[in-house]
Amino acid sequence: MSSMNFPELVSLGSVAFDAHSSFMTGPALAPSRILECLYSDSSNYWTERGFNPLEDKCFSNDGPLSYSDYLGIQKVAQQRIQQGKRLLTLGGDHSISYPLMRAHREFYPDFAILQIDAHGDLYDNFMGNPHSHACPFARIMEEGLCDRLVQVGIRTLNPHQRQQADKFGVEQIEMRHFSKKIRDLHFNRPLYISLDMDGIDPAFAPGVSHHEPGGLNVREVLDLLHSLDVPIVGADIVEYNPHRDPVGITAALAAKLTKEILELMLENS
Repeated sequence: MSSMNFPELVSLGSVAFDAHSSFMTGPALAPSRILECLYSDSSNYWTERGFNPLEDKCFSNDGPLSYSDYLGIQKVAQQRIQQGKRLLTLGGDHSISYPLMRAHREFYPDFAILQIDAHGDLYDNFMGNPHSHACPFARIMEEGLCDRLVQVGIRTLNPHQRQQADKFGVEQIEMRHFSKKIRDLHFNRPLYISLDMDGIDPAFAPGVSHHEPGGLNVREVLDLLHSLDVPIVGADIVEYNPHRDPVGITAALAAKLTKEILELMLENS
């Protein structure tokens, strides 16, 4: 376990960005919808284990990360981390994880990433775009921006992505092996959580651009989060698409997961 000290303050921010989506746009609209659900009277501020992160003295909702271009996200994230805050960022498509990791790596020399996702997002480039939302973890691993990458929920691997996973030493718990392998998953260093909403089965989270049946159910995701007992250096929740969520089921789930991850960030230090 790392002996470094972690900031007590936790900041909720957002990046309304989907310029690197490949199939359809819409995730840029996600942050406002998630926040609307997060503060809605339809629920309350408490997590399942009885913690209220939204009214905790160390929590602040700092609003959108303003940026002029894609990698400008990195600079604003760096500024907030320099202020002594750990970041939970609402996206946006999954391409935002790359500049966020570049920002985090400057401050955290030793951490792992837990990626919950239907896809490996390890393409060297996708449709000629090396910064596509299908590529961020190839860029992250190329630049050594984390010390361990564990992907959970994967169910769309093709030969290229398998080769990339082998090349970068990525640990993958594919859905077809989930029930057997998840029991052996442990982390012994600080952790960044990157939660792609399409990691969850579309029966529970239909509001995503890429419907991939056979995914995680909500309780499996919650159990995984609740099992984590290492410091959380940061997190993102990405790929919610309001265009495909007409009654707000997925927005409500994203808001719930936001609260649960905030509890981890505020309590696991």
